[in-house]
Amino acid sequence: MRPVGGKPVISGLGQSRIGRRLDRSGFQLTVDAVLAAIADAGLQPSDIDGLTTYPGTAVELNPGFNGPDLYEIQDALGLRLSWHLGVCQGPAQFMSLIPAATAVAMGLCRHAVAYRTTTESSAQGTGRRRGLGETMAEGEGVLAWLLSTGSVSAANWTAFYIARHMHEYGTTKEQLGWIAMTERSHAALNPDAVFTTPLTMDDYLGSRLISDPLSLYDCDIPMDGATAVVISAPDTTPDLRHWATIESVGSAMYGRPYWEHWPDLTTMATHDAAAHLWSQTDLKPADVDVAQIYDAFSPFVLFWLEALGFCGPGESGPFVEGGTRISLGGELPINTWGGQLSGGRLHGWGFLAESLRQLWGTAGPRQVDDTEVVVVGAGGGASASALLLTKGDR
Repeated sequence: MRPVGGKPVISGLGQSRIGRRLDRSGFQLTVDAVLAAIADAGLQPSDIDGLTTYPGTAVELNPGFNGPDLYEIQDALGLRLSWHLGVCQGPAQFMSLIPAATAVAMGLCRHAVAYRTTTESSAQGTGRRRGLGETMAEGEGVLAWLLSTGSVSAANWTAFYIARHMHEYGTTKEQLGWIAMTERSHAALNPDAVFTTPLTMDDYLGSRLISDPLSLYDCDIPMDGATAVVISAPDTTPDLRHWATIESVGSAMYGRPYWEHWPDLTTMATHDAAAHLWSQTDLKPADVDVAQIYDAFSPFVLFWLEALGFCGPGESGPFVEGGTRISLGGELPINTWGGQLSGGRLHGWGFLAESLRQLWGTAGPRQVDDTEVVVVGAGGGASASALLLTKGDR
């Protein structure tokens, strides 16, 4: 190993076509995204010596959840790899990016590609998504309690948390609605978003119930698509077209029982990841220009806002109310591409793609002026991760 000086950078971003039921295989989507990321970095496939993905296993965890494994992509592109890793469990949605950054920092490779591919929309077909526990013969640990009561969906589990938040702090359904409406207004500026028509509070409150108090527009939208990034050694920046520095990461799982962990009883993993993130940098929440934070369900936006320190425990509902603070032009624009509620679910990687576009000034009509620091939070519940990215300087 040859540890290198400085922090790893993200030098390239690529995405395949993104949409609902694209009738393209995960392999095809991934090749498109990886080649686009390499080209965006100004590199050639022969420059890539690291490769990683999540879940990185041939075992299908849920229909459409897995993309192609490393060996398929390595063979298709003729990559000569010094390092590779398929990650089946780790810090939530950035399970592969964080190990790639570590490998680059340790000198195991100089340019690593990390990719994430889902075809959940095609796998879903015209029916519903299968519950997370429906394929398990038995459940142990926390699943034993959840599955035995019929709680087979992450919507059920999130509903527990937000119901408690509402009870403790007076958080309202209308405040959740402002998250959905604000993200929809951002999605109207994103040509790749699924839903772009305006969403009113009446539309939101009138949508069908999914898991009380969550309704239809509180839930994300399964998509087909692949996202890839190139993580490069810091000494390569003179030859790069652009880059964003990985200032710090949050991947901690401290392991205390939730009832001993945080007095607001939301989700322990978001607080773990956020605390870990801020412990590695001199930057503070006030330095952040844009936040791209996980919204598999709208309450996660509230949980991340509190965990990251943008407001205190129980203050996130008033923080988002009215949408002014979190909109383009507000003090903390969030999910400027429409998030997963309107842009579509790419398992957290849509947030990463938008973060890079904001830092590189390529977000078009949704560009936030003078963006230099972006925080990305993904996951929640049992596992979460976070990234702090800063604009590269030439």
